[in-house]
Amino acid sequence: MGQDQTKQQIETGLQLYQSNQPEKALQVWTRVLEKSADLVGRFRVLGCLVTAHSEMGRYKEMLKFAVVQIDTARELEDADFLLESYLNLARSNEKLCEFHKTISYCKTCLGLPGTRASAQLGGQVSLSMGNAFLGLSLFQKALESFEKALRSAHNNDDAMLECRVCCSLGSFYAQVKESMKIALQHGDRPLQALCLLCFADIHRSRGDLEALEAIERAQDLAEEVGNKLSQLKLHCLSERICRSKGLQRELRAHVVRFHECVEETELYCGLCGESIGERNSRLQALPCSHVFHLRCLQKSGPRSCPNCRRSSMKPGFV
Repeated sequence: MGQDQTKQQIETGLQLYQSNQPEKALQVWTRVLEKSADLVGRFRVLGCLVTAHSEMGRYKEMLKFAVVQIDTARELEDADFLLESYLNLARSNEKLCEFHKTISYCKTCLGLPGTRASAQLGGQVSLSMGNAFLGLSLFQKALESFEKALRSAHNNDDAMLECRVCCSLGSFYAQVKESMKIALQHGDRPLQALCLLCFADIHRSRGDLEALEAIERAQDLAEEVGNKLSQLKLHCLSERICRSKGLQRELRAHVVRFHECVEETELYCGLCGESIGERNSRLQALPCSHVFHLRCLQKSGPRSCPNCRRSSMKPGFV
């Protein structure tokens, strides 16, 4: 089957699928896959099969064709095709609740060289990663990914992606709300403060005024139980809101309080002096319990803790 015939058969399958005849469409695409020697055509038909099986709820079949598509993309040696195929592989694992694999494949997508497809598919990669973090109950990381996906949707005028992100944010809100209910039932005030922090971040991402109200409630709880780490996160979040609204006096107050919390908790790297928590960085905890940026320890290569000089054998990761 030649290139032109392959394109024609793919289009025939799409017409059948759009006219609510999915099984006939799958038969047409499967025949193309068996007979076509055109690698680009085969890649496209594999994408159709992945999408169709996803929408039909046949996630194992979806994964099977996503794996074949990866091999085809490698044969084509095209970065755009490789990005699309890794995204389909991430989505397949997301549907099968293999969330750690989903995150791994999404990171592979983000680590690929920039291509013409990156801008279009980057938001979808962030959405899939956010859904995986949500499945693992890593709420803050999920929200960060959803925000990236939403920005991409707005920048590219992608209404469908925006709709999918909003649906995921609805699930996010429902899970945090359920966690808050459990925290209230058991009188777990630190967990209540964490839930309020998540609520505040959701409202901030949407530009709602309820963000500041949720932060104030969380701040009261964090101060009541003496949770310095939550206070630090809350001041950091308040700083971002005040900066976006041009509230300079409030901004300075939160910046000062943030650094006071850093000093009080000693949450700073003993090598570079930068506070821990301002940026997403991998940390390394030594057996003596002192924590440093992993990159700083790798650069200095110490055999003992820079703070207390105790042996730093068998470090752990944070």
